[in-house]
Amino acid sequence: MNSKLIKHAVINPDAPPESLEAKQPPVDNGTERYDTAPYFSAEHMRAEWSKLWTQSWLIAGARSDLKKQGDYFVFDIGDESILVTHTAEGIRAFYNVCSHRGCRLVHDERGNRNVFVCPFHSWSFENTGKLRRVFDEDTFRPDVIAHRPGLTEVACEEHAGLLFINMADSPEPLADAIGLPEGYLEAYNIDKMRVVRHVRSEWGSNWKVGVEAFYESYHLHTVHPETNGVMGDLNVQYDLYPRGASRMIVPLGQPSPRMKDQETVNEGLQMMLQDAGIDPASYTGSAADVRRDIQIAKRERAKRLGLDYSRLVDGQLSDSWATGIFPNVQIGCHPEAAFVMRFLPHETDPERFYYDTMTLIVPADDPNYTPPAWMGLPEGTDYSGAHRPDCEHYGIDEDANLGLVLGQDAALLPVVQKGMRSRGFKGQLWGEQEQRLRHFHVELQRWMNKE
Repeated sequence: MNSKLIKHAVINPDAPPESLEAKQPPVDNGTERYDTAPYFSAEHMRAEWSKLWTQSWLIAGARSDLKKQGDYFVFDIGDESILVTHTAEGIRAFYNVCSHRGCRLVHDERGNRNVFVCPFHSWSFENTGKLRRVFDEDTFRPDVIAHRPGLTEVACEEHAGLLFINMADSPEPLADAIGLPEGYLEAYNIDKMRVVRHVRSEWGSNWKVGVEAFYESYHLHTVHPETNGVMGDLNVQYDLYPRGASRMIVPLGQPSPRMKDQETVNEGLQMMLQDAGIDPASYTGSAADVRRDIQIAKRERAKRLGLDYSRLVDGQLSDSWATGIFPNVQIGCHPEAAFVMRFLPHETDPERFYYDTMTLIVPADDPNYTPPAWMGLPEGTDYSGAHRPDCEHYGIDEDANLGLVLGQDAALLPVVQKGMRSRGFKGQLWGEQEQRLRHFHVELQRWMNKE
């Protein structure tokens, strides 16, 4: 296979240079072979905590989860717990810890409270972080609590319907750090979407192995052969942005070029036609027509339902714009839904991580309007957005019911993790289909080399 074709694949050669669809100029990130110790080392894990996780912007949750004043949710990462809440002053975030004796203030993952009361000694705080009451205050010497110790605030900003937090003392603005072009995520109207499923499952590898597996389509033909009939895995457009951000535009609704049969509308393509509201039984086109017909059908459906697709080009209606935000996020961007994947470090074990996924959709009054079937949502999922489901938690040996494709990834990653420990393995050799991985590691090294 021609490697130049892989490196320079362009989804739409006619896209204007200012278009979000346009192929970005290539970035030369070198050919360095990175050390494998950061995948196993407890020392390196601690360094990542102090230099990366506590200093960078992290997606804490969806803005739609804080609809009313008093709504809150908790975002846990490592040893920290962050309380994100809707106050009369807007969205604020605080360390989820009482300033009296350090007790965890809130244990529920989400809820609605205008006042938080510590379960240990009943100190209470307004949801703005202000100390409301010291229980039995007259038993404290005034000098001890003269500063009226409220909750310690954490920087919090909203972008495109997603809430980010940063634990650094003086973080740079999110707009400077995110790396994506203006309007990129906003075009998908994530702010109008609602969470219909949230899963946090424990996987048996380092978090970086997780990021790497989702940042390339090179493995599809072997690990996920079921996708060969519906994904153009050799036609993927890779784009690298500043600050470690990246994306791959994976054309859907077409067979892989690896397949000999490029004409038959196979079962997978029939499923995608049905997802778009096209009856596959009466469809007369060939496999080469499916992607374009999906685009037409989805735009017509959007007009009928009053959905705003005005900022989406035709390719966004059919394809997956798999978008990476440094350090630990990939968002599968679709007109119907956003699949927000976070790769979160384990508290103590560098060879485990949490795969935290939120599926958000734009509610619409149409029973045929659903997220893409390949997202693997269980049968019976409520797509109305009327009820925010609880987060489902699964241990390392439990089936999280994430669907066939993600189940295959969950099974493979521990095998990769174990193999990387071998004395025979000298470090990863990334090809052009894996250029997002190298881009990610260049940015990671920049953070780890900071004083």
